[in-house]
Amino acid sequence: MAVQKNLRIPITLTSLALLAACASDPVYSAFNREAGALLDTGNFGNATMNNTQIMNGEKRYTYDLSQRFASEVMTTVNFAFNSAVLDSGARDTLREQAHWIRQFPEIRFRVYGHTDAVGSEGYNKRLGLNRAHAVVNFLASQGISKDRLEAVVSFGETQPLIVTEGRERRNRRTVTEVSGFVGSHPTVLEGKYAEIIYREYINSAVPRTTLEGITGTDFQSSQ
Repeated sequence: MAVQKNLRIPITLTSLALLAACASDPVYSAFNREAGALLDTGNFGNATMNNTQIMNGEKRYTYDLSQRFASEVMTTVNFAFNSAVLDSGARDTLREQAHWIRQFPEIRFRVYGHTDAVGSEGYNKRLGLNRAHAVVNFLASQGISKDRLEAVVSFGETQPLIVTEGRERRNRRTVTEVSGFVGSHPTVLEGKYAEIIYREYINSAVPRTTLEGITGTDFQSSQ
């Protein structure tokens, strides 16, 4: 009897292993599932989940816009040594920023000014702030209200991209970032979210072609 019991244990384990293998087999799983189960690959409901997260504050709309802004336009402009004057390249970049910013009148932006490590800390903070103001003034000249732009923070030389004590153009920069909603739009979801979607939908529409070609009247025969 003891031998028979010992034999039953390996047989039972083997059966369980076969069942587990069948369950992991996609053909076996598809045959034994209810109809339509394979249509859901795990992404069903993501749109509803995203809307729910935004509405309850779990996923901030401003954060998503900030990520989009950084991916679609250059957020940084650079300056000559000891200067807050915008060169032609900086102005071209800021025109692109202004075009993007005009699409979202509900959003505020903040401009951070930076310098390299040459000079005193106090002087560099003032220089960084002057650079931020230069960017804000240029964006304002492109039709962006100054109520939506801030140039109140200057990191001076404290946040270099390239760690060096000498002159470094990449450290002499300003960075434009999304900072939040303007006062009249504390939340986009108060009747404004659909307007933004509709506005972008209209702007993305392709105009009708002006090309001329064969029409139905060209096939009419005269008798």
